[in-house]
Amino acid sequence: MATFGYHASHEQFPPSELLQLLKVAQDAGFASGMCSDHFAPWSSRQGHSGHAWSWLGAALASTVLPMGVVTAPGQRYHPAVLAQAAATLAQMYPGRLWVALGTGQALSEHITGDRWPSKEARTRRLEECVRIMRALFAGQEVSHEGLVTVDRARLWSLPQRPPILLGAAVGPATARRVAAWADGIITVNQPDDAHRETLAAYREAGGRGPAVLQAHLSWAPTREEALAAAHDQWREAVLGSDVGWEIPLPEHFEQAARLIEPSGVEPFVVVSDDLGHHTDWLARQASHGFDEVMLHQVGKGHQVRFVEVFGSEVLPELNS
Repeated sequence: MATFGYHASHEQFPPSELLQLLKVAQDAGFASGMCSDHFAPWSSRQGHSGHAWSWLGAALASTVLPMGVVTAPGQRYHPAVLAQAAATLAQMYPGRLWVALGTGQALSEHITGDRWPSKEARTRRLEECVRIMRALFAGQEVSHEGLVTVDRARLWSLPQRPPILLGAAVGPATARRVAAWADGIITVNQPDDAHRETLAAYREAGGRGPAVLQAHLSWAPTREEALAAAHDQWREAVLGSDVGWEIPLPEHFEQAARLIEPSGVEPFVVVSDDLGHHTDWLARQASHGFDEVMLHQVGKGHQVRFVEVFGSEVLPELNS
């Protein structure tokens, strides 16, 4: 049976408010939490981007929820430093942390001033980072020279069990690639439930472990308000193909998305004022094979009301 969690969007709220929202989600019956890990938001309208790892420590201390994070080792984060951060939280809060690893976006990674590699180079770099992190979690001293360099690194504070490492994949090709190393997969909803193909590709390639779906939705008292909120907050985030991975600055995203109409956002965000519609769509994701569905209310308004209403009226239906 699938579980349903709350996605905490660092791009849209200050960290203090986001922590309060997570506590409200726990009280409302959400089973878990996860957060994004950006250095910058997609737009100035979103307006925030707290440090995910600092916040995760507070989130794990302030709730009893299992927590996840989607992050990218190799450029902004050295894999040994990322492994140390994850190991520390896993030691303090056993069994409550998962880490999803992806190749990253220029939006967050360009800040180091290093050249932004090609997609294939980023994929190979990620695979190197995964091997390094697993060796460190196993207590080994690691030296490595390749697309990343490590010199005699060792983690001295180890958890009893390392956090599971999910592979982040938006499409089937990436899903097949991460199946070789991942303990599970996380993907995002796509038009016409095309994310099913991503999950199927992962399983067909031998991918094991839990399947997590980050579900972007917009609920408001009226459909018009829900659609306007999705368009205001999420139109930059729906830029597809190579565009979304290569643009370095929020203002560039805003320029690229200026011609996207509200109707262009709707295939990527489930928009409705009807709780039954949301309930049916979320239930369908469980039937597609997703073990955990993380709900992201993309509109900034009605966030507390969303948590409370979904907690009282949607989650009981999904959990019955």
